[in-house]
Amino acid sequence: MAACLAVAFLTMGFELSSGKYGIGFLESYGVLADHIMGAPPYDSMKDYVIWDLRFPRAIAGVAVGAGLGVCGAAMQSAMKNPLADPYTTGIASGASFGACLAIVLGLSIVPGLYGESATIVNAFAFSLIPAAIIILVSRFKASATPATMILIGIAVMYVFTAATTMMKVTASEESLAEIYIWNVGTLGKAGWGNVWLMVAAAAAGIAAFVALARRLNVLVMCDRGAVALGVDPKRTRMATLGAVSLVTAVLVGFSGTIGFVGLVAPHMVRMFLGSDNRYLVPASAAFGAMMLLAADCVAKSAGSTGLPVGTITALIGGPLFLYLLIKQSKYSW
Repeated sequence: MAACLAVAFLTMGFELSSGKYGIGFLESYGVLADHIMGAPPYDSMKDYVIWDLRFPRAIAGVAVGAGLGVCGAAMQSAMKNPLADPYTTGIASGASFGACLAIVLGLSIVPGLYGESATIVNAFAFSLIPAAIIILVSRFKASATPATMILIGIAVMYVFTAATTMMKVTASEESLAEIYIWNVGTLGKAGWGNVWLMVAAAAAGIAAFVALARRLNVLVMCDRGAVALGVDPKRTRMATLGAVSLVTAVLVGFSGTIGFVGLVAPHMVRMFLGSDNRYLVPASAAFGAMMLLAADCVAKSAGSTGLPVGTITALIGGPLFLYLLIKQSKYSW
């Protein structure tokens, strides 16, 4: 965990120094330290680039990466499924549908909201619908298993995906471009006005899953064994699903659907620390932050205009996940 945090701190330096406006690696730390200490900037342009543009984006990268990492670790443990991640329950498809409503049709669930605010609110609200459906069905269906919960999420995902596709058919070129960037995920919209909501969501998720770590450990055995140890497996899974949905809904609302971080980060950590959630959860947060910051450094430097960070995480995460599935020991589960 200390190694992940140290590398994440170094990666933040690359995040601050990378971009079209050249600033040195050590110089970026100096400019940031001078601004925090209140010293007059020796270069106002560099101070503006670091403090107003790149530092909020770096904080957002840490928050989103850490939040998705812990949510992925919690989902995999609660569902006893190595393929589970924060988007397994259909959160991403629900958020995409809500964003399309605002971007293509100009509709908002809160009257009077327009533009980016309507997109964020719609994405947050609709991303919670799949989780609510899963919780309701699981509550009234006594035989609901983790596999059943995942299948319900997949079914809801297909419904939202189909509805989103229908709206895209009538969308303009500008709307399609905006929807594309939102769907692949980006940290470019992070600013001082919204970054602290992401930090609060990630911190709440880490605290919640650290508190649930021992119960998540018990869920690894069969449900009867968990009941014998005094843990209600269904209630614990629904509490985990609710927390994952809330945290992911906030993060997705501001960053779009950044894939593979919540899937790959827990697997990478599990190779070194095992599956004890007392260590797996905080370490997944540190590794997720490091992974997303590194991917965003590459995304900002790619091409003449840069790329959405979600494309980089997919390019890196896909082959890396295949490698992990081949090399990872079955005993880690």
